[in-house]
Amino acid sequence: MVAFGGLSAAALKLPMFGIDAIQACADGGIAKDVSSSERDLIISNWTGYIDPRKNKNGTLAQFEDETGISVTYNVDVNDNAEFYAKVRNQMRACEPIDRDMIILTDWMAARMIGLDWIQPLDKKKVPNLHANLIESLQGKAWDPDLVYHAPWQSGLTGIAYNADLVDEVGSFEELISRDDLKGKITLLSEMNDTMGFFLKVVGADPGDFSDTEWENALDRLKQVKDDGHLRQFAGNNYLQQLSQGVLVACEAWSGDVIQAQYDNPNLKFVAPEEGLALWSDNMMVPNYATHQTNAEAWIDYYYRPEVAAKLAAWVNYICPVQGAQEAMLEIDPSLAENTLIFPDSDMLSNTWDFMSLDDEQQQKYEGEWADVISS
Repeated sequence: MVAFGGLSAAALKLPMFGIDAIQACADGGIAKDVSSSERDLIISNWTGYIDPRKNKNGTLAQFEDETGISVTYNVDVNDNAEFYAKVRNQMRACEPIDRDMIILTDWMAARMIGLDWIQPLDKKKVPNLHANLIESLQGKAWDPDLVYHAPWQSGLTGIAYNADLVDEVGSFEELISRDDLKGKITLLSEMNDTMGFFLKVVGADPGDFSDTEWENALDRLKQVKDDGHLRQFAGNNYLQQLSQGVLVACEAWSGDVIQAQYDNPNLKFVAPEEGLALWSDNMMVPNYATHQTNAEAWIDYYYRPEVAAKLAAWVNYICPVQGAQEAMLEIDPSLAENTLIFPDSDMLSNTWDFMSLDDEQQQKYEGEWADVISS
């Protein structure tokens, strides 16, 4: 989740937090695929999530050269809920959103698939996906057979701190309670990330919790906010503030911190005592995409180990492709050993995922979350 900027209070009051009734389009959301005659592909992704696009030796340029497909690569996904609000009305009305691929985080991918807004992939056109997806990302409950999604990159949510300014922050409980951090921390504006940790703090399991446990976690968040311990909720604009000393510690995404360490090695990423959240941002083909075959060619290309390694060497998030670690040895052996890009079994054993929510839970929890972070 390579997001920039927090959400405004106004944005959080948008109807995106309501639940759309599943209303399948009469034609199944299928548009005529003109990939053979129009060698085009329109993608929406997060900022900073690909190697340099203008580099003739970069992965995008080489994809274009190899396939003859011209890629329009938009960086207009800044937050899952914000993007959902942007396209929601068109998708509900069974209208095209003028994109062939969108890249969204697990929980939003699950929602859009559940709403019948995503087209199934042709398994025969994405053989590398099925052959090379790493085991830890297989079998998602909301799409266990990879019919609708393909992970683009994955990441871990943990803690970052500025070692020039404070001692190591070893737990989420420390982050939200230590006196020397008061007023100088941020939490992420992604509900699942932040509330997963608060569920951990109150002794609940983020993967299987009750309404009462949710309310206890939300009450703890309110307390942290009301006590003035929290500076703000944010996307990854925390990085600059952390380097500048405006923040001294924060909830953080692993890939962001690796990138920031090139300029400031005193920024540290910590796996807190409560564990790490493991998530993916996922490639999907939305309803009425007119270049689906071209989108599938993109997916299959990026699931080649040598291509995946080149991408991972730049973005520094968890690479979802088996064989890429070996390919990384030819690019940068030090990155091949980085467990934040290629996590080992010990690290993965300390990760957790957020419970899948039904429509009623989603509406309730998102509304309550929005009330807290926008007040």
